[in-house]
Amino acid sequence: MKFIHRKDFLRLLALGWAGLITLTFRGESLSYPQYPSPQQQSYQPAAGEPPLWAPHYGASLPVAVRRFFKKYATFSGRASRSEYWWWALVAFLVGVVLNIITSVAGAPGATVAANGTALPGPGAIVGSILMIVWGLAVIVPSIALLVRRLHDANLSGWLVLVILVPILGALALLVMAILPSNPAGQRFDQPTGY
Repeated sequence: MKFIHRKDFLRLLALGWAGLITLTFRGESLSYPQYPSPQQQSYQPAAGEPPLWAPHYGASLPVAVRRFFKKYATFSGRASRSEYWWWALVAFLVGVVLNIITSVAGAPGATVAANGTALPGPGAIVGSILMIVWGLAVIVPSIALLVRRLHDANLSGWLVLVILVPILGALALLVMAILPSNPAGQRFDQPTGY
């Protein structure tokens, strides 16, 4: 616990960084948790799912997938770690399933050319088309989700361009996506419009 003076508390209260519920009076000073959790932020309802413009901390898999598609091309606001990583798991598993379908469907019809090289069967073409359609369907919302995740860590969404740096860019984005939520990321919230 850390203690602050009453005037500092009033300043934090005016900025919206403190609330009366999270603080306890102790004489002239106030005690507060040094790192308040994102669930203590004032905009989040006490029960039920938060509004779509707010991050959903502790989101379950179905909730994360639903919010992913509802916020298809929304680059403003924030996304919690659970929202981001549940979607990352779903995208990975769908990619694995599509690769298996492509491999299995392409193998039975494989033919050998006159020069002895193996050619993929017609199922491989169908599987490849499915993978391309899936990739095109989720590329924009995936980038938007990553931008919102960076916002939740109080980082600029423009940092997604780091991916253009081979290998190191992807590693840097991985580290940034793992970062914990930062209450200062509220500056990216836009409560209107949903």
